[in-house]
Amino acid sequence: MVRWFQTFHRPATAEPVASPGVPEQDLGIPSRLTELRTSVERIGTTLEEDVTYAELTREAAAQTGGTAAVLRRGSEAGGGYAAVHGDPAVLPDIRWAMAAVRGAAHATGPGGGSAASLSSSDGARPVLVVPLVADGVRYGVLVCARDRTPFTRTEAEFLALLTERAASHIRHAREHERVKGIVGKLQRALLAEPGRPHPNLDVAIRYMPVGQSTLVGGDWCETVRLHFGRTLLVVGDVMGHGLEAAVDMTAYRSALRYIASADLPPHRVLRQLDDIASAEPERRPATCLIARLDPNRGQVTLASAGHLPPAVIDGEGRTSLLPVPVGPPLGTGLGGYEPATYKLSPAQTLLLFTDGLVEHRGEDIDHSLDRLAGVGFDSAVGVEDVLDTVLARLDAANAEDDVAVLAAQLHERSPLPGEAQG
Repeated sequence: MVRWFQTFHRPATAEPVASPGVPEQDLGIPSRLTELRTSVERIGTTLEEDVTYAELTREAAAQTGGTAAVLRRGSEAGGGYAAVHGDPAVLPDIRWAMAAVRGAAHATGPGGGSAASLSSSDGARPVLVVPLVADGVRYGVLVCARDRTPFTRTEAEFLALLTERAASHIRHAREHERVKGIVGKLQRALLAEPGRPHPNLDVAIRYMPVGQSTLVGGDWCETVRLHFGRTLLVVGDVMGHGLEAAVDMTAYRSALRYIASADLPPHRVLRQLDDIASAEPERRPATCLIARLDPNRGQVTLASAGHLPPAVIDGEGRTSLLPVPVGPPLGTGLGGYEPATYKLSPAQTLLLFTDGLVEHRGEDIDHSLDRLAGVGFDSAVGVEDVLDTVLARLDAANAEDDVAVLAAQLHERSPLPGEAQG
């Protein structure tokens, strides 16, 4: 290998001057080593397989003065060269190239990584094929071709080093995609759909996790049917982001559904959730807001565990916040949750949300809530339109945290038999 380092170089613009005691053939090795290192480092700059192929062929073409391309594994079933860099007309016929690749593989074994120097089918052009092999797995073949000048052993060894680097990064890229796929499946499994409310209520929910590759995080919304036409609406926010927060979020949702089946008032539901969470030291704390809607009575009962207050949009599109006594977050074991009850008419829209909808880093939370209260809506709009408007006006697409938001409207209640109609 040292001998190869000594011979791989380009013509220098000036002759080096030998120092006493330094062999003349060793002069210039540091510069050639730097050139080699730089060339290798230009391959595998991302975890994108296609980018790595392009980086490999670009570097191979630049170093050999010819054309370089990749035959991916399975190309014999169809397709052609990939990541071509240089003049495609210089490359050999794809069928001849595949035959040459199979011959080289037979000579070196399925996991071999040696370069094979050949001549094209018409004998006019030299061709170099170098397998892309990492840990005994072949990912494809680098094919280089140029006019007239045969490839040297030094060039073959250099391209073998480049393909070894590329194959290693392709292996990492595929492993990254495999792990990302597993994480995606797990996130989709955790992304459970909320329950269905009673038909006397219109509900719309939006969830926007922060991060391009994230499907689920610690924010969540839930609806639970209760007796006598009532519905429990819930938003929660587990501390943290990503998969770890999503796991705890799922635990809170499961516990909520179990507790809600007992038809307890919202503040008692929070108390039991807090008891369960505080008994598990590994469980992350969470804020939570529960609203029990009773369309028959035209009222909503609220309870908060460290959560932001809900908003109400009236029939004229004006927004206001509903004060709710704030207890400690779930998981602290402190308890102390209190209810608050308000009248709610079908002309109004109840809006529950997590802090990601309104908060900006460095901004006082009161100012953040004021921005929400300043959002105006068209009168007589549905719950989906309400969410479209609030998400657009508050620029939720660029939020710094996960966003979960729920809008609910009561239906007009039909008079019961015997009730006076006015």
